[in-house]
Amino acid sequence: MAQAFLPEDLWAHAASHLPTHSRSPKGGRPRISDRATLTAILSVLKSGIPWDQVPRELGYGAHTQEYRYHRG
Repeated sequence: MAQAFLPEDLWAHAASHLPTHSRSPKGGRPRISDRATLTAILSVLKSGIPWDQVPRELGYGAHTQEYRYHRG
């Protein structure tokens, strides 16, 4: 199901426009991958489900991170 929202060719194009991130020197929780985050954003936009109903079983992580990423 996740592949339907973000095919390989679309991800390759999108990934070239994303900034690289290094780990914070303060530590903390590791970031969710950019691909998983973008897939979650696309699934919300396509299906219209609320952020808190994004299925975590598909590897999207916590819905608040995708929301913050999308918000800017």
